[in-house]
Amino acid sequence: MPKSAKAASAAATKADQTVVEDPASVAAEGGTTKPAKRLSSAKSGAGTLSAATPAPPAKPTSRSEDEPVEALPVGGRLSVRKTYKLYIGGAFPRSESGRTYLVDGDNAALASRKDARDAVVAARKAQAKWAGATAYNRGQVLYRIAEMIEARRAEFEALGVDAAEVDAVIDRWVWYAGWSDKIAQVAGNANPVAGPFFNLSAPEPTGVVAVAAPPSLLGLVSVIAPAIVTGNTVVVVTPQAQVAITLAETLATSDVPGGVVNILTGRAAEVAPWLASHDDVNALDLTGIADPDLATELERSAAGTLKRVLRPPAGEPDFTGDPGLRPMTALLETKTVWHPKGF
Repeated sequence: MPKSAKAASAAATKADQTVVEDPASVAAEGGTTKPAKRLSSAKSGAGTLSAATPAPPAKPTSRSEDEPVEALPVGGRLSVRKTYKLYIGGAFPRSESGRTYLVDGDNAALASRKDARDAVVAARKAQAKWAGATAYNRGQVLYRIAEMIEARRAEFEALGVDAAEVDAVIDRWVWYAGWSDKIAQVAGNANPVAGPFFNLSAPEPTGVVAVAAPPSLLGLVSVIAPAIVTGNTVVVVTPQAQVAITLAETLATSDVPGGVVNILTGRAAEVAPWLASHDDVNALDLTGIADPDLATELERSAAGTLKRVLRPPAGEPDFTGDPGLRPMTALLETKTVWHPKGF
């Protein structure tokens, strides 16, 4: 190429070069700032950068503090995520262990043996007063639970509970509410004796009942309602935190005294053995235990303190049918009184 052509090409290249201030490379010198200069070709092409098109930033290989935070949704606020806590003594504490587990994306408290002991203390404290209430009053409380579930049925349906099951749950509470002041007439009686005496047998509550609950809402209600209608208090272990704690929120606004129903969310295999061997638990309901080996182990533990044990059903339990009186009478003791005639 002639020298004149080379000179013309160099002049054109120099004219095409522009000075661009790089704010990332500004350096302070003597109290003033001097922008550093970098050359950028105005020509576009492979392997070149345009002055109007800055170089794309390098993609981070992992999340860092410099990575932009997700933008707020419309309205400028983040929704409050719910944590499903335990229900002990009428309050909603977290597990003392601080552990949680995920249920459909929501955090739920994972109960420990210390939580089980606290629940038994709360149940024992509430039992005498609850058993001392009139049967009619207990029936009113159970009916109030049915009213509150009816009012909050949309919450249960939003958790995936079928509308027909919610109907059955409401009807189940009403059914047991009606039995509150009638079960003593059916389970109690006047006994014929040889002598001038009245001999009367009357049912009384067993006391504190530990329950391994079935996973469904109807199953949960079907083991709680027959226990508390006769004056018992319960400590329930269930893995279904969302449905169970939503039910607990209903109980907390239904005039149920604190401690009558206590709900522990978590694994029955971890918590139930401590309840089975607890000296202050009077009965053990294993309806929700599907593992026969675990059920046998819990029965052995309960035998050490002479607990009454309700074994799990042989097959899949059907809670949609008539429950009958067995769930109530199984958790009752019979007190017999002799009284002389003529006094």
